[in-house]
Amino acid sequence: MIQRVTVPGLFPPPTYSHASVVETGTKLAFLAGSVPLDADGKIVGEGDPVRQAGQVMANLGEQLRAIGSDLEHVVSTDVYVVSSEPAVLSAVWEVVEASGLSTGPHSSTLLGVACLGYTGQLVEITATAVVPEEPPTPAA
Repeated sequence: MIQRVTVPGLFPPPTYSHASVVETGTKLAFLAGSVPLDADGKIVGEGDPVRQAGQVMANLGEQLRAIGSDLEHVVSTDVYVVSSEPAVLSAVWEVVEASGLSTGPHSSTLLGVACLGYTGQLVEITATAVVPEEPPTPAA
């Protein structure tokens, strides 16, 4: 069971919660950073953070499916963007929001950083997710 909390005394976040609480005994998965690489290890969307965010979300979906979870069961993310411009961070966040990841809504931190691990990489997302006892049913 996931309880998502928006604290009444704090400014209400637009599409995420302040905290996510997971019951004891629930299986959790801590996912490595999802990156904008294709199956051949090539950067997708060179120079385009929005396109890279789309690939990162697709890869995150694959990571989740491999462990028997999905975007709905993500409780926390850290979204890293190589930029100091709030507009660029917002554009990447729009991709995250449109993906269904914020449906929960999950708890998240959006960060502008100087660089990431792969040459040309502009976006990376780490996630923590609940692995439900019954695997999610695929979307129709």
